[in-house]
Amino acid sequence: MADGDFAAMRAAMVASQLRTSDVNDPAVIAAMAQVPREEFVPAARRDTAYTDRSIPLGSGAAMNPPLATGRLLNAAGIQPGDKVLLLGDATGYTAALLMHIGASVTAVGSGQKPATLPGSVKWVDGAPAKGCKSSGPYDVLVIDGAVAEFPDALTGQLAEKGRVVTGMSERGVTRLCSGRKAGGVVGFVRLADMEMVDAIGFEPAPAGFTF
Repeated sequence: MADGDFAAMRAAMVASQLRTSDVNDPAVIAAMAQVPREEFVPAARRDTAYTDRSIPLGSGAAMNPPLATGRLLNAAGIQPGDKVLLLGDATGYTAALLMHIGASVTAVGSGQKPATLPGSVKWVDGAPAKGCKSSGPYDVLVIDGAVAEFPDALTGQLAEKGRVVTGMSERGVTRLCSGRKAGGVVGFVRLADMEMVDAIGFEPAPAGFTF
């Protein structure tokens, strides 16, 4: 498929998926309109890079639908210069979007560093659920998928008044949630039910979880 075809698909994604579904942060729109998502998916699935569904990556992992990524970053309210801890990004796509917006990004993942991860991103090979305390505190924490609960280990790595965006899984329903740290505690608000993959490096949601 030609690069021009991908550019057209990218423009259609922005117009039909993002702008119609409450993704209204100009910086997020600009990043997703310019970063070539097709370069971050498996070669055999490049023609599905802009469809509104998750993309299997192998070994049980998957990439979020574009809308889920857009809503996560929209809720995060990233500002240029924000120090961001990114957890569970298996492809480097979300990291590239954050870099385009102007964030300083530390990404934690277990195993091999994604080949497409931007070179200016600090990569830490480790357990995403444990974060990276040595580079904190962070202004924003982005979990690139859904988790059963927010790990206690991450609270101390977030600056006071720092922000968190993630998916939360409860009884088979995944919700986009945002949180803010106040008085040493992170409180969350449910924003919307949303299709979102399980975050890589976090335990799957147990039955009956509440938060």
